[in-house]
Formats: sequence, structure tokens, C-alpha cells
Amino acid sequence: MSAAAQSDAPIYERLIRERGDVAADARRTAEATWREVSRAVDFRLPYATATHDVRPR
Repeated sequence: MSAAAQSDAPIYERLIRERGDVAADARRTAEATWREVSRAVDFRLPYATATHDVRPR
């Protein structure tokens, strides 16, 4: 649902009609980028680092 459909502000709705819903477009682009990056990069920590203190003593 676009921001214009949720708004009671006629000025905002007019801007959406004239310029497009930039916030919704940015959100969709960010979500698509996150999905693409998630497939390419493993963000999980290695098991040993996540469960043990590996700092030198």
C-alpha cells in the first residue's frame, strides 16, 4: 500500500501523483538490494568466533 493511500493530507497526495511515491520506491529498492546481497554474502559469524573468546592473552 502506498503512503498516499494511508494519508489524509491532500498536499501529500498531490505530490505523490505528480512525483511518485519516493518513500515506497526507496523501501522496495532497499528490500530488493538486501535480498540480493544476502544471497551473495554470508553475514553469519563463524561458529568459533561467535561462541568463544578468541582474544590473545
